[in-house]
Amino acid sequence: MADDPEIQALRDAFRHHLEVFYATLKLAPPYHSVEKAIAHLTSALKALTPEERARIAADEAQRWTQYRTAFVASGLVLKHRGIIAGLARSGKVDLPDEYKPLLDSFLS
Repeated sequence: MADDPEIQALRDAFRHHLEVFYATLKLAPPYHSVEKAIAHLTSALKALTPEERARIAADEAQRWTQYRTAFVASGLVLKHRGIIAGLARSGKVDLPDEYKPLLDSFLS
């Protein structure tokens, strides 16, 4: 069964954000955990009503909340933790502000 186009668009956007996140930090993405994060996001989105998914798709803050939840639940927050936490604390991260929810997960 094919995914709902809205779910697919959110999955694709999340994958792109993860690619940008790791490329900007000059780290190899932990591919198995990236796939787990995307699977977690997909499951969470499928559990929602179409109306809830539409709200998430339309609201950047809600999207990043979902992305952060999947990021943490998949174990990505544990990969490269020391390196990324050090970069985040030093302020030497050249990521757009929208990535703050992911970076903040390394500081908690």
